[in-house]
Amino acid sequence: MIQEIIVTTSNEDGSTHIAPMGIREQDGQIVIAPFKPSATLENIQRNNTVVINRIDDVRIFAGCLTGRKDWPLTPTEKIRGHRLEAALSHAELELDSFEDDDIRPSFYCNLIHESTHSPFKGFNRAQSAVLEAAILVSRLHMLSMDKIDQELEYLTIAIDKTAGDNEKIAWGWLMEKIESFRQESFKDVPQ
Repeated sequence: MIQEIIVTTSNEDGSTHIAPMGIREQDGQIVIAPFKPSATLENIQRNNTVVINRIDDVRIFAGCLTGRKDWPLTPTEKIRGHRLEAALSHAELELDSFEDDDIRPSFYCNLIHESTHSPFKGFNRAQSAVLEAAILVSRLHMLSMDKIDQELEYLTIAIDKTAGDNEKIAWGWLMEKIESFRQESFKDVPQ
């Protein structure tokens, strides 16, 4: 099972890198598999630590994919780094082993510390739709525009029926990113 979370890692200059990511658990460890190249990959390799943030504010997922990465942070408790202030819970992890791959290497991490800050009350349909659209945005370079448009047509139903202000903001950011990508893609097509 893949869990959609936000990863925070420490950059070389001490700043915090924030990235949405799918993680999984395997044999008591948490597996993180970022694409090559990525800041997340480099930071985990350099520091041997990573923080996973479980959140329900979908603006953070959408924001990270649309250039909005300035979210309030707070220091972690057992490892050097930061977590999202908005995290409902966070887990501080230490790298145990690494499995290289040309596309997506895997980091096998052990839990060092975990804290719950607020209860998770579940996602509504619009929040789930934003998460799915965020995943589409992260794969714009891999999917056809027809596939993206087909998926968005269905996801829009949930936005129209159940979105609150945060979901509408996040959805808007993602739609701007998709439209920008569409315009860039068609700019190079001969007329």
